[in-house]
Amino acid sequence: MILALLQARLSSTRLPGKVLLPLAGAPMLLRQIERVARARRLDQIVVATSLDATDDPLVEALGRAGIAVHRGPLADVLARFVGALETWPADHVVRLTGDCPLIDAEVIDATVDLHLAQNADYTHNRYDPSGYPKGQDVEVISAAALRRTALEDHTSEAREHVTWAVRNAPDRYRVARLDPLVDEGQVRWTVDTADDYAFVRQVYEGLYPANPAFSSDDVRAFVRARPDLITFGGAPRL
Repeated sequence: MILALLQARLSSTRLPGKVLLPLAGAPMLLRQIERVARARRLDQIVVATSLDATDDPLVEALGRAGIAVHRGPLADVLARFVGALETWPADHVVRLTGDCPLIDAEVIDATVDLHLAQNADYTHNRYDPSGYPKGQDVEVISAAALRRTALEDHTSEAREHVTWAVRNAPDRYRVARLDPLVDEGQVRWTVDTADDYAFVRQVYEGLYPANPAFSSDDVRAFVRARPDLITFGGAPRL
């Protein structure tokens, strides 16, 4: 049983409310979930958000779309993940963040496949500044490792970043990494700023109407044909 948990909140500091910004006529987070749902390896998708009132509109939007939601502490994301695991028991958890509307289902599946093949406690596909594009981050952690770090690790980094203590303790956990054929770690496909959102909106406007299931290669080809987008906002997009 593999549970995908997308962490999301509306109180992001650099671009507040970003997960509900529109992309191709729907909230960005719902467009991301469309892409995540194409992964073959996932049995359940849940959004992990906070109990804070600021996230009520997010919960309402997800409810209207029929998306499962778990609510937990705003400042303790790790506790949110463990709480969701209690409601939706699983053997492994795929951690995703809700600001990655260009996530790739094939990359999700490949990360899960490697995790299972190597019997890892934790598997990831980027470690700044190398790996897959920022915005295609995938982490897989065993339920046992997730519960262990929740019990043992209480630093602010561990509680906020969920897998931080595990990925930095190869002496305590079996850690695996999926490397791309070509390093694209500097490429920025995530949405943290207004420029990031403007870039992703251009991609969706250019690709989504003809093919809602557009691929990463489609994104690369689209950006390559648009020189104005290659370093949009000063960040490498290709």
